[in-house]
Amino acid sequence: MNGQELVSSSPRHPRTPSDTNHFVLTFENNRFASELFGQFDQNLKLLEERLSIDARARGNSVVITGDVVTTNQARRTLDYLYEKLQKGGSVERSDVEGAIRMAVAADDQLSLPTMERKAKLTMAQVSTRKKTIIARTPTQDAYIRALERSELVFGVGPAGTGKTYLAVAHAAQLLERGAVEKIILSRPAVEAGERLGFLPGDMKEKVDPYLRPLYDALYDMIPADKVDRAITAGVIEIAPLAFMRGRTLANAAIILDEAQNTTSMQMKMFLTRLGENARMIVTGDPSQIDLPRGVKSGLVEALQLLNGVEGISIVRFKDTDVVRHPLVGRIVRAYDSTYASEDVSRQD
Repeated sequence: MNGQELVSSSPRHPRTPSDTNHFVLTFENNRFASELFGQFDQNLKLLEERLSIDARARGNSVVITGDVVTTNQARRTLDYLYEKLQKGGSVERSDVEGAIRMAVAADDQLSLPTMERKAKLTMAQVSTRKKTIIARTPTQDAYIRALERSELVFGVGPAGTGKTYLAVAHAAQLLERGAVEKIILSRPAVEAGERLGFLPGDMKEKVDPYLRPLYDALYDMIPADKVDRAITAGVIEIAPLAFMRGRTLANAAIILDEAQNTTSMQMKMFLTRLGENARMIVTGDPSQIDLPRGVKSGLVEALQLLNGVEGISIVRFKDTDVVRHPLVGRIVRAYDSTYASEDVSRQD
């Protein structure tokens, strides 16, 4: 795939010989190398910024200088992205960010059973005929693998981490494979107090505003005409949580989104709907509870009660897993820091 030539340490980096690594990576395909480096070498500049290395393009080669750990992280990142290009993919800024995160995490020895400490970078992915989603953070990697192996998965954490999007993508993948016969997507319509009868329109028009994010994810993974036909045929069902009561959901991929806004009884009701050959995914953000004051979140309670139960995986996302605009992660950190300070002051 690429060549490597070891050269002497650069005088522009006054590191000691023991901690300096300096080498050249050469990529055979000039067009792929150009895409890999990015317009005006923007992807190499991102590597420099994130890993504190020096990366200089020379034709279809790149000279990398830095300490041993970070230069090897850069090598794994570039090798992975080049292979992605060879397979017909593209390399955007978000892909570079994700590859860097995974390369760094592999060396940090994170407590994730799915991290493979190999020279070659590997990332879990979800694929449908329309789109392939590749993990962009170590937690996304763990989440995708948990979805493959566990019948009930909780994905919890801040907005922008991809927990709902990946859940819907996984459900679409299962449907295409024939592993399930239908997809059921649900959210608690807490903004309407679940009194949907008072809202204008038919049932679809009543619940659509609360379920729009789920529709958006579906249309991203499955052609729009197929989604519409599947909804009409009942193969894809999108309904508020109240409509799950009294049912046994078998041969289905079932997703409960915004689960932090369920009550304890609603959560128990939902979890006990799990039927034969069904997969259930529960997503939510415990820091964004909209329930009336004094009402305990069913999600928070379930995370406490079900921790360690065989067959259940709980994956917790952090602000560092935010894959939207980098500013979103900083906003989440600022809010979390403020709320944590307020909690401490109340205890004092």
